[in-house]
Amino acid sequence: MTKKQPQRQAFNILIVGQSGRLQYEALLFAASLRHCSPNFDGELFVAIPQAGPKWSNDPSIKNGAVLAALERLGARILPFESKVFGQSYPQGNKIESLFALPPDKPFVFFDTDTLITGDVMSVPFDFERPGASLRCEGTWPEPTLYGPQYGEIWKSLYDKFGLDFESSLDTSQPDNHWQRYLYFNAGFFFGANPHEFGQRFLDYAIAIRDSPPPELICQSVDPWLDQVALPLVIHSYGGGRESLPPGFLDGSVSCHYRVFPLLYAREDDHVLDVLHTVAAPNWIKKVLKGYEPIKRIVYQGRGEKVRALFDRGALPKREQMLRNRIKSAGFWMR
Repeated sequence: MTKKQPQRQAFNILIVGQSGRLQYEALLFAASLRHCSPNFDGELFVAIPQAGPKWSNDPSIKNGAVLAALERLGARILPFESKVFGQSYPQGNKIESLFALPPDKPFVFFDTDTLITGDVMSVPFDFERPGASLRCEGTWPEPTLYGPQYGEIWKSLYDKFGLDFESSLDTSQPDNHWQRYLYFNAGFFFGANPHEFGQRFLDYAIAIRDSPPPELICQSVDPWLDQVALPLVIHSYGGGRESLPPGFLDGSVSCHYRVFPLLYAREDDHVLDVLHTVAAPNWIKKVLKGYEPIKRIVYQGRGEKVRALFDRGALPKREQMLRNRIKSAGFWMR
């Protein structure tokens, strides 16, 4: 029997922009969304943290040219206050920004270092079963030789929040292999109600940070706190690995490139074509050239030199190996 696809719901897209690199990435994200998904019928919100006691410097976007370009692309600026994290853990922006969204529509969050490369309206989201990016490596936890292993560490967290651990496992993977345990990259995630999802995400993250179970005693959750809490939140709503069919996000519809040298090193030609197309108009180029890595990598050809270092058909398995080779060649910038 063919599984019934969920009826398509209108949804909003959220990214976080702030001063520095993220504001330029936000501009490229907005340009790629409008180019590759012109029929998107939700709103694109660019959430911007505001100055306050959680920041030593003002993190908001003051660059008038960037703000004007985002407005021209139809993005809606969404100021928000950092009440919990701020400068001490800027990844917490993706949690706290959820409370600024309208609560009456489902949401999809993307990291700003993402390009939209296809039609987001074609993605068969089931917002009642949230999901997140599976394009990740086993970055957390790091079991010690004599300490708790993967299963003990993760089970302690499921127990802490009253969640069923066994149903989260991928039993096709062996014990003590990281992929047996539910783990996501927080480069994108989606859900039905941003306020409810955000509150649970915030509650779990604070509890893990402030009162971790004993099994986490040798584990650092910085900078992984969001990715430790996220699978627990998603599982609590009945979501998981199968919430989204493969091939859409982190596939034909979006590319989480992380940094521009990695984009040129490993992504396919279509992603490069999208980047060069959306960065070409003079009114965008004038703004993007204000960021030195984009100026040198995208517009002055350094990216093509990075690309020439690698065979896309035989890339190293680990991202760190890519980074090391780019750095050795003197082409790393971010």
